[in-house]
Amino acid sequence: MAHPNRRDLGLLVLRVGTGAVLAAHGTQKLFGWFGGGGIEGTAGAMSAMGFHPARESAIAAGLGETGGGVLLALGLATPAAGAAAAGAMAGAVSVHAPAGFFAQAGGYEYPAFLGFTAAAIGITGAGRYSLDHATCHVLDRPWVVATAFLGTALAAAAVVGRRAQGRAEGAAADAGADAGEPDDH
Repeated sequence: MAHPNRRDLGLLVLRVGTGAVLAAHGTQKLFGWFGGGGIEGTAGAMSAMGFHPARESAIAAGLGETGGGVLLALGLATPAAGAAAAGAMAGAVSVHAPAGFFAQAGGYEYPAFLGFTAAAIGITGAGRYSLDHATCHVLDRPWVVATAFLGTALAAAAVVGRRAQGRAEGAAADAGADAGEPDDH
């Protein structure tokens, strides 16, 4: 026999825990809380990581994590929240991927886990102990799931692709400079 109260309670715990972690990371980027760099520090880091324009990338990452995290914790607009957080984590995965999978080597294990968890919650729904349930799921419809995840996938692919292209062009320019070729940039 199914235990809907246990399932809904489990979703509540998962949503609040995941949402809190994401929101904490996002507020580091946006406001400098918890030892973070704030917008300016994050923009500098984003530039060094190859995300351009850096300030806008910092704001987008901070909003995706903070907004997605808060909305996940509340269980409000859960598909959009899960998609936004997963999209932000896709960018983080692209940064950590060269170091391999495991976090102890600087790999992408942690942001991938957060992204998959946020996506799973966004697809599954928030459960009965949520604002989505209290509002009769007005922001948790099948079309919202499809639109949010499609839009986020396209945006993440564009951002990660633009970063990869810029890094490849930078590497080619560096290789040309090392070989004594003039830099045409």
